[in-house]
Amino acid sequence: MRFTSTRRLLLASSITMALTLGSGMAHAQQNVVFWYHFDNPEQTKIMDGLVKDFEAKNSGITINAQNVPWNSYYDKLFTSVIGGKAPDVAMVKLAQQPQLVEMDALEPIDRQINSWAGKADVANNLFEINKATNGKQYYLPLQYVVVYLYYRADLFAKAKLTPPETCEQFLDAAKKLTVPASANNGTPQYGFGMRGGKGGQDNWGPFVLSQGALNGTDITKPKVIAANSWYVDLFRTHKVSPPSAPNDGFNEIISSFKSGQTAMMMHHLGSANSLVATLGDKVSAVPVPACGGQRWTYFGDESTALFKTSKVKDAAWKWMAFLSEGENNAKFVQATGQMTITKSAAGKVQAPQRFIAATANSLPFAKPLPAVPETADFVSTVWPTNMQRAMTGEITSAQMMGAIAKHFAPR
Repeated sequence: MRFTSTRRLLLASSITMALTLGSGMAHAQQNVVFWYHFDNPEQTKIMDGLVKDFEAKNSGITINAQNVPWNSYYDKLFTSVIGGKAPDVAMVKLAQQPQLVEMDALEPIDRQINSWAGKADVANNLFEINKATNGKQYYLPLQYVVVYLYYRADLFAKAKLTPPETCEQFLDAAKKLTVPASANNGTPQYGFGMRGGKGGQDNWGPFVLSQGALNGTDITKPKVIAANSWYVDLFRTHKVSPPSAPNDGFNEIISSFKSGQTAMMMHHLGSANSLVATLGDKVSAVPVPACGGQRWTYFGDESTALFKTSKVKDAAWKWMAFLSEGENNAKFVQATGQMTITKSAAGKVQAPQRFIAATANSLPFAKPLPAVPETADFVSTVWPTNMQRAMTGEITSAQMMGAIAKHFAPR
């Protein structure tokens, strides 16, 4: 069959169009929706930089990074899962893993982890800690911390006090550091910034979970109820915390501590750089005090998870892996102030040595909350609701612990 010049031109045009369309389909831009929670614009700038670096190395992938406020983060995440509109990837904590697995929301990533070049650089035991009860890996570690006690070194020195090592010493210091406005230039000072709002279970745990496990049986034992009464009485009886304590969250306790309204608070390495920027050597830290000879503190984690509903799983995994690798992970923890998960970047954590020491010295007794489905609701609603009711006198300590026990009781 012989082609005329016109036919040859039409055929060439058709081939060109087909190749162009095929190329366009092969290189179609993949959009990965990523949810995270950062507290301030400086942190967000670092995340924006990581997104830019990733996209420069992965030209076919766009990262739609959305900073969701912490106070509504998990409410929004669980709602999105129920509505079938979950992000492709999200920052997640171990406390929420059982519920997300029970909802069949997560994609197992064992295969990806086992073939990932960065696996060997991840700190020892983090994969084991992150493993779900069914033996599968759904979480890729991103950072970790432990909760310890921050104290205003200047206020302690003024009161001639040393950092408390026991609960008895803690209460004594809190009382002596609580000063009425009339004796403090018109501004009241309180010994302890108690966090009664969401997230406060991490502050409550060292005083109460050191006495018994968070489950449906131990939590109602007399010594655990007594420990909870002791903690509630810091506010109700001894009045060593601000009147706003039942509703105070992260921002409130940090602000009060920086201003000198409170002399002690509990948090982790993530707050060290911000506090030092404001207070310099006026702030220091030690492990949480021992209660009844026992210590317990919260092992805090942050990981990323891949959601089953994602249509771009391979691209989403590349982003997850990128955030957990060497220099990228070192940049990420610069934003959060927490500990890198990598061995190679362990020496690059930017925080004063006294806070890294408080972290390291707390690890022997640091534990995550129970890896059961009930933990997510305990953190988001059961604990804050019942703690606020106990602090305001609406229920007793025994009733609060009974509500927690009922929540964790087998059904």
